[in-house]
Amino acid sequence: MTLSPRNTLSLSRADRQLAAVLRLCALLAVVVVLLILLFLFGESWPILSHVPVWRFLSDDSWHPGQALYDMSPMLTATVLSSAGALLLAVPLGIASALFSSYYASPGLAAVYRRLIELLAGIPSVVYGFWGLTTLAPLLGQWHPPGVSLLSATLVLALMVLPTVALTAEAALLAVPQHYYRCAAALGLSRWSSLVGVVLPAARTGIIAGALLAAARAIGETMAVLMVAGNVVQMPHSLFDSVRTLTANIALEMAYAMGDHRAALFVSGLALMVLVLALVGLADAYKGQAAHD
Repeated sequence: MTLSPRNTLSLSRADRQLAAVLRLCALLAVVVVLLILLFLFGESWPILSHVPVWRFLSDDSWHPGQALYDMSPMLTATVLSSAGALLLAVPLGIASALFSSYYASPGLAAVYRRLIELLAGIPSVVYGFWGLTTLAPLLGQWHPPGVSLLSATLVLALMVLPTVALTAEAALLAVPQHYYRCAAALGLSRWSSLVGVVLPAARTGIIAGALLAAARAIGETMAVLMVAGNVVQMPHSLFDSVRTLTANIALEMAYAMGDHRAALFVSGLALMVLVLALVGLADAYKGQAAHD
């Protein structure tokens, strides 16, 4: 078939111009990410050139002034707090999305969605201030000192919950309505239809939202700095005070010099690697889901 200039299947001049602009924006995004990686690697090179990478996970402690660069306690605290936050936020976010999409009335769902969006817009320092003045003292009454891995996990869970809830709701709304109607026509209950048909159909979008929330939890600084206790130690329980990689950078960058400063950039490079690993997992899952 020969496409005429007016055929809707052909690209108009405006479409071609828009496509060129979008390609330029995509290329710019890739260039920015590469420049960030190059910047972090360049700033880390002064210490990576003479300190083996394994030492950042095996030194006796974190004392850059004494040439000790063990980041494993802070890396562990970062991973544990983020993983714990996801374990709490993902089920609650999915439940929130199901309630808003299939159980609440249209008016109640609209109000509820606005409240979740408002929760997503609260600055992280406000969450940290609330955790420091309200949550940590409550936990301290249960098990001192209060500022701990548990308080950081709970604050992070509250912070990433709106991200999970909103992305899960978008994924549920993207599922064709006839899936649900056909399941109901077969005699399945509402809950059975949602669990057996709708949620599996929306799993790609839900998992993508969970990974986005994980990236935010890993990169969070201010709230965690305020409620985690900022003690560089390997956590042995949820009630131990810890320090994350982001909090360590924020606390020490102002006075760091020489190898100490370069070691902090190594911490930033490690965070970038974690985020890139999450992106890789998301891409791998999408590819597997498309293949299935």
